Amino acid sequence: MLFYSSGSENAVITPEMLREALFTALNKLGVRKRVLIIPPDHTRYHSKAGILTSYAWEYFGGRVSDILPALGTHSPMSAENIKHMFDGIPAGLFRVHDWRNDVITVGVVPGDFVSQITDGKLNFDWPAQLNKLVWKGGHDLILSIGQVVPHEVIGMANYNKNLFVGTGGAEGLNKSHFIGAVYGMERLMGRADNPVRKLLNYASDHFIKHLPVVYVHTVVGHDASGKLVVRGLFIGDDEDVFLQAAELSLKVNFTMLDEPLKKVVVYLDPSEFKSTWLGNKSIYRTRMAMADKGELIVLAPGLKEFGEDPTIDKLIRKYGYVGTDRVLELTSSNKDLQDNLSAAAHLIHGSTEDRFTVTYCPGMLSRKEIESVNFGYAPMEEMMKRYNPENLTDGFNELADGESVFYISNPALGLWAYKERFKNEY
Repeated sequence: MLFYSSGSENAVITPEMLREALFTALNKLGVRKRVLIIPPDHTRYHSKAGILTSYAWEYFGGRVSDILPALGTHSPMSAENIKHMFDGIPAGLFRVHDWRNDVITVGVVPGDFVSQITDGKLNFDWPAQLNKLVWKGGHDLILSIGQVVPHEVIGMANYNKNLFVGTGGAEGLNKSHFIGAVYGMERLMGRADNPVRKLLNYASDHFIKHLPVVYVHTVVGHDASGKLVVRGLFIGDDEDVFLQAAELSLKVNFTMLDEPLKKVVVYLDPSEFKSTWLGNKSIYRTRMAMADKGELIVLAPGLKEFGEDPTIDKLIRKYGYVGTDRVLELTSSNKDLQDNLSAAAHLIHGSTEDRFTVTYCPGMLSRKEIESVNFGYAPMEEMMKRYNPENLTDGFNELADGESVFYISNPALGLWAYKERFKNEY
C-alpha cells in the first residue's frame, strides 16, 4: 500500500514539507507502540534520512525503542557521526549491527532459483539473513528509511536492500554481492529489475510478509546552483513505493552523455569516504562514461584504508584490483576469498579491465599502498591545488591552461554513461 507519493525532476521538497508528508503517512498507520527505525549510516548522509529519522522520533517519541543504522559491512558509527547525522536524538537509542555475529537466517532461497536468475552461472542456495533485532525485537512498526539512487551491486539502492543487506549477515552479503559481480555491474546499474533484486524480492515475498515494515524513500539531486535538494518522497509497504522512486531517480540521478569522457576528476568528501570499499563508487558510477584509455582522478583527502572491515581490508591488500578473470581465478583457488565473496565481488567492481586508468590521491595512504592494489598514485596536496574542488563545478570544466576535465563532486549521488556504451550494455 502506498501511503504517500510526491515528486518530479524539478520538485523541491523542503525540510518542512518532508516533516508534514511523513506525519501524514504515519497518521494512516494507526497507533504503534514499539517502533524500530532502520536508517542508513553516515556514508549516506546526503540521503536526508537523518532528518527524516529525527522527524520520526519527534512523531513517536518514547515509542521508538531502537534505531539500527543499516551498516551492512561498514564500520560502526561513532558518537560524532551519530550527532552529525541524527542531531537531537538520544544516543542511547542507537544499536550497532554486527554483520558477522548478530544475525539470524530467516529463510533460504533455493539454488534452482539462483540458477534461474543468473542464467545458470551460479546455483548455490542463498540465506536470507536479518539482524536478530529486526526479526524478533517485538516491534509493531519497522520504519526503513533511505535514498533510492543508482547502485553498483543492486542496480537501484534501497527498498528491501536496507533489510537483507543493510542488516544482513556474512553469507548473505557475500553471495548477493557475488551474484551481482558475476552478472555484470554494467548490466545492472540503474536497473530496478535485475538478478540481485529478484533474489531479495523472493526473500521478501516468502519470509518477511508478517513483519510490519514501512519504507520511506527519498530521491535527491542537485539544483541549478549545485545545492542538494529532495526531488521526491515515497512512503509505503510494498514494491510499488520503490518502483516509483526508482523511476524518478533515473530521471534525477542518471546523466547520459553524447561522448565518452577522457578525463574525469571525482572528489570524495572526507566525512563520507575513508576507504576504497566506499571510494570506488568513483569507479563504479563513471565506468560507463569513461573513454577507452581515459583517466579517472580520485581526490580522496579522507582515504585511510581499503576495507571498512579488517578482514576485507586485508584481502584487498593481498589480492588487489586485478581484473575480473584474475579475481575469479584467485577465488577458485583461495579459501579466504571463497569465504568472503563480497570482497571478491568488490575486487571485480573496482577493476577497470585495463580499459581506463585510475589515479588515487589519498590523504592517509602511501604511494606504495595505493600502487600495491593496482591503482595509480598522485600526491593529494599537489592534485588538490590543480583540481581545486572550490573552483570546479559539476560537469565540464576548462582549466586556465586549457585542460578540459569532467568534475563530479559526489559519485554516490548519480550514475554517468556514454549513450553508445549504455545502449550496448542494455
